[in-house]
Amino acid sequence: MSALISIATAVPDHRITQAEVLAVLAQARGAALPARLEQILGNSGIDERYLACSADYYLQPRSWTDRAAIYDQVGTRLAQKAAGEALDKAALAPSDIDVIVLISTTGTMTPSIPSRMIEAMGFDPSTQTLPVFGYGCAGSVLGLRLANDLAAAEGGQNVLLISLELCSLSYDYSQFDKKNMIATALFADGCAAAIVSGKAGPVAAPRFRAFGQKTWPATLDMMGWDVGNTGFDLVLARDIPTFVTKDFAPFCDAFLAGQGLAMSDLSEPACHPGGGRVVEALEDYFAPDLAGIPVTREVLRQHGNMSSPTVLFVLDRLLTQKPDKPILLTALGPGFTAALGIVDPVGTA
Repeated sequence: MSALISIATAVPDHRITQAEVLAVLAQARGAALPARLEQILGNSGIDERYLACSADYYLQPRSWTDRAAIYDQVGTRLAQKAAGEALDKAALAPSDIDVIVLISTTGTMTPSIPSRMIEAMGFDPSTQTLPVFGYGCAGSVLGLRLANDLAAAEGGQNVLLISLELCSLSYDYSQFDKKNMIATALFADGCAAAIVSGKAGPVAAPRFRAFGQKTWPATLDMMGWDVGNTGFDLVLARDIPTFVTKDFAPFCDAFLAGQGLAMSDLSEPACHPGGGRVVEALEDYFAPDLAGIPVTREVLRQHGNMSSPTVLFVLDRLLTQKPDKPILLTALGPGFTAALGIVDPVGTA
């Protein structure tokens, strides 16, 4: 399996607290939020987030053209920033990269962001570019699996994986029903980049051990986007915390057993948090062998749910703690799909 050489993260300039989000929602409705809804939104486990634009932008009508322009401007800048920092951490030049993979479900461009990065950042013109749309919140784990496979091809390659989401561009100021208000209170913007290498060498770096994926039948309505008149409209129809207990837990049990691992063999997992209740359901699943997932909670608290990049934010922080046991990666996304992975930190394989 391939090595994880570096991870870097980037967020937009506009920081907003959860209290400010609640005030924006009340302004958009033209009335105070119902007490019960305000309590639900205030107990999301999020203190602050980062958005592509200032709060006022989200209270105005926006066309597809407007949203595409923001995705181009902000998304390109974040992708280049995260990619540049990942290269610096890995002590690699753009010319050392063989493949650029972009994971993104909140916008799209043609030519793609990776194609535009070739000239802008000095990648070799022969660099393969692979934009992937539709993975949603499972994107980083599924993207790492794809990067791992690509890194093993052609006798060994260096792969730059970029996970970029501007979830705030899906907000629709005219549709402040309960579902959209919950989405507005959870989702955020961010970008992460990782370099995965299959080249032979003495590099001491974490290595991937295994990946798993399962898509359940009759679950298409659980999570995703519908294409609306002015942007992507959120599909979020079922109780995901209950799904974690009923369906995800047995799948994860079987995955770990297949790798000869018990829960007690793991260090703290890197989980896509979803929201506060999803984190609680995951903690219940890991207990009592693992005492919580504090880094996942910390990333949710400081950044909200950024969709696909979130797991890489968590994994980056966990690796800085120099764990001495394997790290389980978990994410749930559209399909409805579970994505799992195992990373062996340096010296644990």
